[in-house]
Amino acid sequence: MKRVNRSISIAAVASLLLLAGCGGGNTATGGTGSNSGTATTNSGGSSTSAAGKTMFLGLVNPPILFNPINSADVASQFVEKFMFDSFLEMEAPLKFVPKLADSFETTDNQTFTIKINKDAKWSDGKPVTAEDAAFTFNLIANPKVEISVGSYLSMFEGVKDTGKLEDGKTELPSVKVIDEKTLEFKTKAPVDPNMIKEQLGTKLMILPKHALEKIDPAALSQDPFMQKPTVTNGPFKFVQYKKDQYVEFEKNPDYYLGTPQLGKLFIKIMPAPNLVAQLQTGELQMNIGNGIGKIPPQDYETVKKFENVNTKSEAQYGFQTMMFNTEKITDPRVRQAITYALDRQQIVDKLLRGYGEIVDGPYTSVSPYLDKNLEKYSYNVEKAKQLLQEAGWDFNRELNFVVPLGNKVREQSADILTQNLKAIGMKVKVSTYDFPTIMQKAKAGDYELLLMGLTFTLDPEVSSLYSSIGSFNFMKYKNPKVDELLLKGKAEPNPDKRKEIYTELQAIWNQDVPVISLYSDSDFFAYSKQVAAGEPKIFGFHNHLEKWSMGGAQ
Repeated sequence: MKRVNRSISIAAVASLLLLAGCGGGNTATGGTGSNSGTATTNSGGSSTSAAGKTMFLGLVNPPILFNPINSADVASQFVEKFMFDSFLEMEAPLKFVPKLADSFETTDNQTFTIKINKDAKWSDGKPVTAEDAAFTFNLIANPKVEISVGSYLSMFEGVKDTGKLEDGKTELPSVKVIDEKTLEFKTKAPVDPNMIKEQLGTKLMILPKHALEKIDPAALSQDPFMQKPTVTNGPFKFVQYKKDQYVEFEKNPDYYLGTPQLGKLFIKIMPAPNLVAQLQTGELQMNIGNGIGKIPPQDYETVKKFENVNTKSEAQYGFQTMMFNTEKITDPRVRQAITYALDRQQIVDKLLRGYGEIVDGPYTSVSPYLDKNLEKYSYNVEKAKQLLQEAGWDFNRELNFVVPLGNKVREQSADILTQNLKAIGMKVKVSTYDFPTIMQKAKAGDYELLLMGLTFTLDPEVSSLYSSIGSFNFMKYKNPKVDELLLKGKAEPNPDKRKEIYTELQAIWNQDVPVISLYSDSDFFAYSKQVAAGEPKIFGFHNHLEKWSMGGAQ
């Protein structure tokens, strides 16, 4: 997804976009400093290890599983990329560089050829082949397989708009294995190559055919491999996951881009305050951004004064939202009223300390597709009350407002938003849960108002959120015109014409308001001065992990 963030900035969801999808948060169920310290102890002590071959990263959202084709949360997608490589990396906006694929090209914007690195192999010594890629594509398209990445394949020739084949079919007719290292696929019509490269190239991770081909596709999601991957193709191999405490990796000595400099790498899970404290003590070498390991804005100035770390902030394209369950709040005037009632500027000024912006819709100011002329939902209490009266709102009705725990800014924003809603006479019951529970409730539609962080891609394609069949359409939003335009936008190869389509879509979403963007906050990074190579960043975080290293004795 564009990460849910996609939807876990997620991100705090992300992230996905992604949730980045669901991006955006830490968790009250995350490990404590003591718990997280277990990883330190196992690796021989933080100081000694930090100066040696072990690196510790700080994360606030726990990953849910390690299934590259069915991870809806940004934290899982982020962690998986230490074990599984994507075909490409995006080092800067729309700047793609080779990774697992030596090349990813097309001459007609419809037939694409992927050439896999000749030296790439799985951690058990088997070569990574075009058969693995075709196997993964077919799994995604198989109607029996549970996935979260169907939108990546939805433009393939021979599949439905969900990215799925018709019932009973298991092989994509448009995917061809040319030779051991060359794969070809064809889209239904010419498409923007940047969209394909960003979604399929940088987001998708392929699975080992030889390790999984005998598993019943319908049971794939429940297979132990998806909790403890035993065969990987990335720079690190999975060792263990201590739930809500840490993920432990060891280097893959046979990695095709070179033996990693680090022997061990831990991703520690903890509340944001612990993350800040451990950056100061040197127990962490860096935090993870993208909304899933963010330094709280109120602590950033403090972290900048730590003598042992470097710091930086970067604008991002992830954002926080309030989702409306449109099957329970059916009148768009009510959703508009709620949006007018929200004092989002107060959140930016007080909670983000000015490090952020208000956005209306799924595109932040860094997106070239943002319609800057779109009518804004400015804070207007009287307008909100007027719309509720026109809609005949029952002021005795109580709204179930569901809030993820962990991301302190988001939690505090919920307090402001609740007061805003009460100020226009609405009754609100706030319920808080850890992020895995939030995902369950979101999918079940067990809410009326829901806070969720999302991180998608730079490309404007957001079908996973707004399409009636989108995997992150937790709002249950259905608009046939939107579905039509999303398909049209996805299929349009001309960037200028695409922009026109997404401008039209933004106008519709602005009226329907199935989800309102609350704010996009700048990302804050801190990394130890002991780190000799490697640093957190918005673009290309996972590129050349094999070169990451610590200073001092190795």
